Amino acid sequence: MDIVNDALKAVTNTVSGFWPQPSEKPRLAEGKLRPCPGTPNCVCSENPDSQEWVEPIAYESMNHDKAWELLKKIIDDMGGAVLSEENEYLWSTFTVPLFGFVDDVEFRLDKAGKVIHVRSSSRLGFSDLGVNRNRVDDIRRRFIGKQ
Repeated sequence: MDIVNDALKAVTNTVSGFWPQPSEKPRLAEGKLRPCPGTPNCVCSENPDSQEWVEPIAYESMNHDKAWELLKKIIDDMGGAVLSEENEYLWSTFTVPLFGFVDDVEFRLDKAGKVIHVRSSSRLGFSDLGVNRNRVDDIRRRFIGKQ
């Protein structure tokens, strides 16, 4: 089975090189995650009144540093890559297997609310068939399971 997995990874890595880079580096906007553009291939926990809203990741039972480190471990365990981290903000990418689509997944640590806000967005297309929402739900489930 390792041979098949290695072959799929090789194809994915080759194909993902054809997809565009983001037009600008993902970042915070006025101290918060940017709102989604209104397409169904993006979810964000910072905009509770939108259809793209997704619940943030709560961490009531652990300290901020431990929660942030657990998040980075979960990203790594799920095959994501952390590209940038600064001032309680983290930008990571996930590559969809076989097709090589790259999704940008951003996190903001909200110490006052004891939550980690998240924004997950596809770089291409209009619909992602729920991939970004499912990924965020999976990250939250894994996080809750480790508390």
